[in-house]
Amino acid sequence: MRLVLIRHPQPDVAPGMCYGRTDLAVAPGHLEQAVAALLPQVPAGLPLFSSPLQRCAALAMRLTPAPVFDARLMEMDFGDWEMQPWDSIPRAGVDAWTADLANYRPGNGESVLQMAERVAAFYADLPRHLDDSTDGAAIVVCHAGTMRLLAACHAGLAPLAMALQAAGAPHRLPYGEALILPHRSAR
Repeated sequence: MRLVLIRHPQPDVAPGMCYGRTDLAVAPGHLEQAVAALLPQVPAGLPLFSSPLQRCAALAMRLTPAPVFDARLMEMDFGDWEMQPWDSIPRAGVDAWTADLANYRPGNGESVLQMAERVAAFYADLPRHLDDSTDGAAIVVCHAGTMRLLAACHAGLAPLAMALQAAGAPHRLPYGEALILPHRSAR
């Protein structure tokens, strides 16, 4: 299986906000920029799966006429932290998360391990949606956290290891950019 992972365009949100699962629109002008940059790079005819959140869905619908929306591709749910400035989130909560990156539920939302388990379930289901006509390849439009977990899963890690790897280092995945995961046999 080969995956083309695409991060959504920049959302319309103030800098420094925690917005995880919040359903935000794309910032004005950024959808057109992403489409123009991605269309020449995205292989035609591949099935496209997308998070249903509008910052992903808007891009997915511009890249293919029939995207498949899957809630397992959504970004992490930060619970009560959603739409709060990061610098106003109590330091004790951030410290508790740092102390238990895999299991702590920020803002009483979702733990990274819970997210890793749902992303792994998506990944495990994916081969049954692919066929020989696409050479086992697919496009996935999603979020930075989801991309990091999919990359860890694609590398063969189990959910706990996926969670620890994804949460253990800051991401460097620009908005509207593609990350290609080379062919790998399905597990």
